Parts: sequence; C-alpha cells; structure tokens
Amino acid sequence: MQFDPPLESAKLIKRYKRFLADILLPTKEHRTIHCANTGAMNGCAIPDSTIWFSTSDNPNRKYPNSWELVETPAGHLICINTIRANQLAIEAIKEGVISELQGYDNIKTEVRYGQENSRIDILLDSCMKPPCYVEVKSVTLLDESASEKIQKGNTLKGQGYFPDAVTTRGQKHLRELIQEVRNGSRAVLLFTVLHSGIEKVSPALHIDAKYSQLLKEAQQSGVEILCYKAEITPNGMTLKYPINWIGE
Repeated sequence: MQFDPPLESAKLIKRYKRFLADILLPTKEHRTIHCANTGAMNGCAIPDSTIWFSTSDNPNRKYPNSWELVETPAGHLICINTIRANQLAIEAIKEGVISELQGYDNIKTEVRYGQENSRIDILLDSCMKPPCYVEVKSVTLLDESASEKIQKGNTLKGQGYFPDAVTTRGQKHLRELIQEVRNGSRAVLLFTVLHSGIEKVSPALHIDAKYSQLLKEAQQSGVEILCYKAEITPNGMTLKYPINWIGE
C-alpha cells in the first residue's frame, strides 16, 4: 500500500472528541483533522509528536485531512487509522503473504452475518471448502510496563496488547465467530500489528477481562488467531510477516 497522494507531516497539538485532532503545520498554520480511531490510543497521541496525514479529494468532507501515522518519543512508527488494517489484510491475502488464508476463490468484504446483526470484515469462499470468516483487528498498544503477573513471567519487551479499551463491539464479534465455527464454517481473528515496536501480542486482560475470557473461549471453540506485523514508512505500508500470539 502506497500513500497517494503523499502524506504530509505536522506536529500534534491534541486529540479530542475521539474523532478530531488539532495539528501544527511546518508553516505554523493550525488545522483540525479527522482521526479514524475509536480506541483509547494510549501512547499514540502524545502532544508535540510528529504525525503524518492524508488528504481526501472528496469535496463533501468537513475535514478533508485524515491522521495516518505518528512517531513515538522512542522512534516507533504507528498507523492509527484503523481503516488501513482491513486494506492491508486484503492486500496481503491477495498477494499470498498470509499463507493460512490461501486457496479461496473469492474475497468479499463487509458481509452481513450472524445472530447479532454483524458485518464480517472479510469473507473468503470456495466451492471446495467451507467459507472462512475473517475478523480484522488493529493492534497499536505497546505496554512494556504491564505487570509481570499478567504475563506469567514472560519478558515484556515489545509486548503488544489488544484491546486498548473495553470493547463491547469486539465481544460481539467473538460471539459471532464462535457461532460460525459451530455452524461448520472456518473463523479467523486476524490481528494486524500497526506499531513498529510490537513483537508479540497478548489479550489485554488488565483492560478488558470479559473480552479476554471470550477470546479464550473462542480459541477453545476452534476460532483461529493470526498475528501479522506491518512494515510502516511515511511512503507506504505492507503486512510482512507473522509474529507470536501469546494467550493466557
């Protein structure tokens, strides 16, 4: 995925009202841009950080600029635009990067399904095998200070977590995936790691205990978990390789 037109850089003033951020351009102009991220964005919205934003050619948008990337004080790059996670996943499936999701004839997106009126991010189907329901999640929370009790003695260097806030929507998605496995389909939870400092991912028990418990139940029910990390630059991004999922 290449950013076209190229991204522009600025300094972050603040993020507020979940979907907005104020930035300072190199010209000293202040501007309000859209923030496509409903999470807590812990560690991703530190004032005075360097950020990069895109520009839409849609004349009907109130805020034509969208926040895409941020550089942390430690020098890590993070993609905070959660819309990119699905785009990267589809690109990686089509290009054969995600080996576990090959061998299907069709890729569909945003298909309605389930008992709770959900939309699956990606639906893979083939006349030769059961359909595969793929729910995509963006991982941006790096927390090397979480208690070692949570990690049961594992090293915390490069430790990422999901979710970064309590997510009732995410809990619903897990219930839907469990049901699809019971229906005879394949179900996959794909974590796209959009933080250059994250090297492994775990459930955020210390943030959303209910989600963590449902995730454990999902695995026991046959829902598969995949984690793929993105290579991120201000010019573009791509999912490159799998990293470890460390469950409870």
